[in-house]
Amino acid sequence: MTRRDRVTITMVFAVHGMVGASFLTRVPWLADRLELGHGELGLALICPAIGAFLTMPMASGIVHRLGGRSATRLLILLWTMALAVPALMPSLPALCVALLLYGAAAGTSDVAMNAQGVLIERGLGRSIMSSLHGFWSVGALVGAGIGAAITYAEVDARVHLGVMAALMIVVGLYFCGRLPEARTRPEDAKPPRFVLPGKAIIGVGIVGFCAAFIEGAAHDWTTVFVANVTESSQGTAALAFSFFAATMALARIVGDMVVQRIGPVWTVRGSGILAIAGTLVVSVSRDPVPAIAGFVLIGLGVAVIIPLAISAAGRASTVPSQAIAGVVTIMYPAGLVSPGAMGGVAEVTSLPWSFVMLGGVAVVMLVLAGAVRERGAATTSADAETLAKA
Repeated sequence: MTRRDRVTITMVFAVHGMVGASFLTRVPWLADRLELGHGELGLALICPAIGAFLTMPMASGIVHRLGGRSATRLLILLWTMALAVPALMPSLPALCVALLLYGAAAGTSDVAMNAQGVLIERGLGRSIMSSLHGFWSVGALVGAGIGAAITYAEVDARVHLGVMAALMIVVGLYFCGRLPEARTRPEDAKPPRFVLPGKAIIGVGIVGFCAAFIEGAAHDWTTVFVANVTESSQGTAALAFSFFAATMALARIVGDMVVQRIGPVWTVRGSGILAIAGTLVVSVSRDPVPAIAGFVLIGLGVAVIIPLAISAAGRASTVPSQAIAGVVTIMYPAGLVSPGAMGGVAEVTSLPWSFVMLGGVAVVMLVLAGAVRERGAATTSADAETLAKA
C-alpha cells in the first residue's frame, strides 16, 4: 500500500460526504415544491435511513462478487446518480420511493468504501480510519457550503443537484478507479446474501451504537438546547452547532494519531470520559458559553469512536466487508432512535435531563471499551498476498 492509496480512499470518503450534504441543503425546497407538512416531510426523510438499513447487510455479497474496487466504483456511481433524482419527483409517494433507493445506495456504498479503507489500513500497518471519516465530514462541510451559496442565489434545486451529481460522478469514478483491488479467490467462502451481525462483533457494534446515539442526539438537539434552555438567539444556536460539527471533523482528522499512541481501548475510555463530562456540562448549563463548551466536549468524546469501531470490526475478520456490514447494521438504528428518545425524555422531564440520559449511554460505551481491543487473526497470509499484488 502507498500514500497514493490513502489519498485515493480519502477522496472517495470526501465525495460521499459532499453528496449527502448537497441533498440536505435542498430539503426545504423539496418541502415547498411538494407542499409537504412537517409530518409528511418527516415520513419522507426517514426513507433514506430505512433504505440503507435494509440493504447494508447485502453489501458484503456485492463486494465478494465484484471485488472491492469494482463494487465501490459501482455503488458510488449509484449514490452520486441518486443525488439528482429526489428533486425530480412529482409527489410524496414518488419522493419516498426515490429516497428509499437513495438511502440504499448511500448505505451499501458506505460499507464498500469502509471495507476498502480497512484493507488499505491493513496494508499501511497504521490507523487511518478516523481521518477518513474526518475527511467525510470535511466533504460534507464543503457540500453544505456550496449548497448554501447556491440556495442563497435562488438556483433551482433540480439544476443544483443535477450539476453536483454530474460533477461527483466524474470525481467519484476517477478516484474509485484508482483504488487498489483485492479480489476474492475461487476457493474463498461466499458470504450470505444478507449478513446479520456475528457474535464476535456484537460488543464492537454496541460501542459504535452508543457513539452514534450520542452523536445523533447532539446533532439534532444542539441548536434547540442553546436557543431554548439558554434563551439565546438563533444565530448563537447555529454557532453552537458549527462548533460541534467542526470539532467532530477536526477530532477525526487527528484521531488516528491518538489511536496509534494509546491504542483503541484507551482511546474509547478517554473518549467516554470526555463524552460523560460534556453531557453533564450541557445538562447544568443555562448560559450559551458553557453549553457550547459542553457540546465541544461531546464532539471530542464521540468523534473517533464510529471509525474506530468499523476498523475494529474489519480487523476481526478475514472478510472486512462482511464484518463491517454487520457492525454498521447494529450502529445505524442509533441515528433513527436517538432524536426521538431525547424528545421523549425531554417531554417527561426536561431537555437538560435528556442530556443526563446521554451521559448514561456514554457510561455504557466506557464500560465496553475492551470490545475494540486489537485481535491478531484478522489478516491471513492470503490477505497479505492479495494486498501485495494490488
